[in-house]
Amino acid sequence: MRAPRIEFAVGAFLLLALASLLVLALASTNGRWGLGGDTYPLTARFSTIGALRPNAPIKIGGVSIGHVDKIDVDPVKFDTVVTLAINKRYDKLPADTAASILTSGLLGESYVNLAPGGDPENLKPGDELYLTQSAVDLIQLVGKYMFSGGGAKPADNAGQTDGQDAALPDYLQGESAPTDETKKP
Repeated sequence: MRAPRIEFAVGAFLLLALASLLVLALASTNGRWGLGGDTYPLTARFSTIGALRPNAPIKIGGVSIGHVDKIDVDPVKFDTVVTLAINKRYDKLPADTAASILTSGLLGESYVNLAPGGDPENLKPGDELYLTQSAVDLIQLVGKYMFSGGGAKPADNAGQTDGQDAALPDYLQGESAPTDETKKP
């Protein structure tokens, strides 16, 4: 008599495990089924895309309206061409819509943000967004600031001679570039 209860408990546990796997699979697809027939494609060119990946969200004002379909490199211009899959409910995007790659939070996921313009013409499937802003690389920004002398000048002038260095041009010595009046014959 005890064996049927154990078999029932094991069967119920397996059904619960399969149901949780199904929920996990549905959550990972973001509710998209099949080949995405309810979207239309737009393309945008970026010089750098940072951590943008396929299936990243496309947002307007924080609301997701599509996803990144694919990312390619143009073999002629060597730009990154991002194909966007926009939900057909949003088929009235103005032709001067701008696209930028942003990050959720400081270290969050990257996404494409669209800023609709005011053009009376609408984008058609397959059109290209010409107003784009590439991703900002935070590490590169910090490195530029640290190594370009972005801070204040040091208080002491250790290692400098008592005058200007004759081997350096004036514009590298902190003075303005010489003009015709200041040049000596």
